[in-house]
Amino acid sequence: MCDCGSGSKSGSGPFATGRDLVEFVLKAHGGAIAVSSVPNGGLTATCQGCGTGFLLETFVQACPECSGVHAVSPPRAADPAAIQFAGADFALPTV
Repeated sequence: MCDCGSGSKSGSGPFATGRDLVEFVLKAHGGAIAVSSVPNGGLTATCQGCGTGFLLETFVQACPECSGVHAVSPPRAADPAAIQFAGADFALPTV
């Protein structure tokens, strides 16, 4: 059983904030969630690092301007306010 459903304790899993949420989504289901498309064509986002507007098309995505990493969890994918920022010093893992 995965730890990504509503049974997660408050402040963890899909309801975490900041870097914790980004890292959670990156690892969820072996990384498959991170590269999956956000429903309904994505979410309008503003980079929490540099202020650039962009469309969050996958559950984890870097800002096209500064590469700041943002994520939203599937249970909150309809809410732009739920987009979390990993921090200026966080970079997506390289394969």
